[in-house]
Amino acid sequence: MISKILKSKGFKIAVGIGLGMAAMVVLFILSIYAGAWGKVPSKKELSEFSYQRASEVYSADSILIGKYYLYDRQPITFQDFPQHLVDALVAIEDERFYGHHGIDYPSLFRVAFKTILLQDQSAGGGSTLTQQLAKNLYPRVPNGKVRLAVDKVKEMMVASRLEDIYSKEEVITLYLNTVSFGDNTFGIESASLKFFNKKTADLKVEEAATLVGMLKATYGYNPRVFPKNSQNRRNLVLQAMVNNDYLPKKTKDSLSKLPTVLDYREFDHNDGIAPYFREEVRKQVLAWVKDQNSNGMAYNIYTSGLKIYTTLDYKMQVLAEEAMTEHMRALQQSFEKSYGSNAPWLKDRRLIMKKVQNSPAYKKLERNGLSKEKIMDSLKKKHPVTLMDWDGEKTVQASSMDSIQHYMKFLNTGSMSIDPSLGAVKTWIGGVNFKYFKYDHISQSKRQVGSTFKPIVYTTAIEKGIAPCTYFSAQEVSYDNLEGWSPSNSGDTDETYLNYSMEQALSNSINTVAVKVLEETGIPNVIAQAKKMGISSQLPKLPSLALGTAEIKINELIGAYASYVNHGKPVTPFTISHIADAKDSVLAKFKPNIPKEPAFSRETGMIMLELMKATVDKGTAARIRSRYNLPNAIAGKTGTTQNNKDAWFVGITPKLVSVTWVGLDTYEIGFKSTSLGQGANAALPIFALWLQKLNREKQFNAITKARFEDPSPSVLDQLDCEPIKRDGFFKRLFKNPNKTKSKKFKGKQNP
Repeated sequence: MISKILKSKGFKIAVGIGLGMAAMVVLFILSIYAGAWGKVPSKKELSEFSYQRASEVYSADSILIGKYYLYDRQPITFQDFPQHLVDALVAIEDERFYGHHGIDYPSLFRVAFKTILLQDQSAGGGSTLTQQLAKNLYPRVPNGKVRLAVDKVKEMMVASRLEDIYSKEEVITLYLNTVSFGDNTFGIESASLKFFNKKTADLKVEEAATLVGMLKATYGYNPRVFPKNSQNRRNLVLQAMVNNDYLPKKTKDSLSKLPTVLDYREFDHNDGIAPYFREEVRKQVLAWVKDQNSNGMAYNIYTSGLKIYTTLDYKMQVLAEEAMTEHMRALQQSFEKSYGSNAPWLKDRRLIMKKVQNSPAYKKLERNGLSKEKIMDSLKKKHPVTLMDWDGEKTVQASSMDSIQHYMKFLNTGSMSIDPSLGAVKTWIGGVNFKYFKYDHISQSKRQVGSTFKPIVYTTAIEKGIAPCTYFSAQEVSYDNLEGWSPSNSGDTDETYLNYSMEQALSNSINTVAVKVLEETGIPNVIAQAKKMGISSQLPKLPSLALGTAEIKINELIGAYASYVNHGKPVTPFTISHIADAKDSVLAKFKPNIPKEPAFSRETGMIMLELMKATVDKGTAARIRSRYNLPNAIAGKTGTTQNNKDAWFVGITPKLVSVTWVGLDTYEIGFKSTSLGQGANAALPIFALWLQKLNREKQFNAITKARFEDPSPSVLDQLDCEPIKRDGFFKRLFKNPNKTKSKKFKGKQNP
């Protein structure tokens, strides 16, 4: 019977078909091996594999604050893996890992039998960890079922070669350093930092099981997005550990009852702590990399795994951002309420059209050849759009026009603090929201600085021999050779017969006196002094310079003010202390840039500090004491520009100098009133709230409890005078209070 079957024509045909199919399979495999479907990596290539590593950014206190990457990956060694992590991985993904050579044939045949013969689609993939590693190293290219079969075979070949080259520990290390956890996060170290804010070595059993559980479906088992799914999957991993004798059942039972507690840290460039600072650091490192590579190096900020150690104080920055948010949220509300329904972003059609025509959306449509009418029709069409507000992001039906008008109304800020002895940046807030307002008001913006320029004028005057107790008339003057320009003071005080000492004038920001001090001192001398104090911006050679019409960057202004508590020497703010490679070997150190010679004498510095202490104690910044009850040693200066466009506050303490600006990016719009938009109300509170928070933290006692150097007897003697002196009887007799005095400004310069 059997002999008859073997000799039958049907059997011979079946055998022929089988042998033909087998030959085709062999030829198919050989074609893959020969490279007909794309090159299969050789053992040499596999042995020379190197990771693309994200570069890391650290605060001064060694806290990871950001990364620069194409793929978010921080490779670590096998010794950094806790044993329970390795056990969890092997138990759930490849329980026969230690018994095969890259391919688990029993598992492969089981899956093939169930999938092909039993049509069981839940049979699993049958891939070993080594095969998965091959797929991680050489991702598949989706292109139909034939291509999938090719990729499967190639992965088996690569897996076999990997096992020839690497030990089991090395395979696990490569796998855990390359596997994706979704959201452009690769490797266990990056995942551990993102989801639990801790190093892999510090992961608990249940935390390791949670991350390993994600590998089957990084989105579906994401503990942040689907916590219940993730917990069920975690418990399945724990059970697999029990089944493979890696974990006692009693321990599994107790761990399975625990909730998943995340400490999620997003390292997206738009989010996280100090985004403006991190962007500035990125630009500086790119410049450094370019310079290094021009000298034969081959660094890449996104793939070389550089470690960038910055000067930023993590806790200070957190508190500074909290203070900014707290104040700006309330100020924005008051600002919008002050304008009401007649706000320029609602009613000023000319301004709105100007903003629309300058928008990227308008210019893109214009480049595409659309007429103005069609462009406007397009921009008025409503669609789902996400808008930022102080209450969070909201997705609403709005047009591009609506979006442009929405962002026209937003107040913005720039706030920075440094160590005045070196220039090391401690906090950096370039705006209210980096995702929606990319423009950095510290490194990019130049705004008129208002009365914060006055201390430079007074410093020059004292250096030129004008005594601080010199009295200047506060009376308004019209300057004939300046087209009748007549600077005035805020407030309702009749100052016709009043004369102020320099302390009284500066602490109360008296404009008329500042101009007269500038006139007496000389515009060229003031500009030269500003340059000595680190101001590199072009300054107007006009009397209005005394009132702060100069446009200066925050990082220039803060360096100049540092000189008052740094022995007369200005500083250049710097952000990076050193750069290291992936193994923490230092590649470059960055030193502070401090001039050898002081910009002014020690005595002048002491006098100016006393004048600015008076500003805080009893002048325009007195609310620091009265409203915020700050007992710290503080000097400072407020500033407000014309039409309330810019609000400023400079705070000086013995060990910190801070500059804060508040205004609108839509420069055509200012604050509705001086009471709302003055520096003391719009900018000062950010500094005051921040210092309040610092005072509550004992770790900052050395900074917050520091005191200024006592002024010398000579300085105290020079300041010993009445702040206000009234004109004598005869002077009052011949002065007409109803007529503005007119004269020529002495030493007028051509602009």
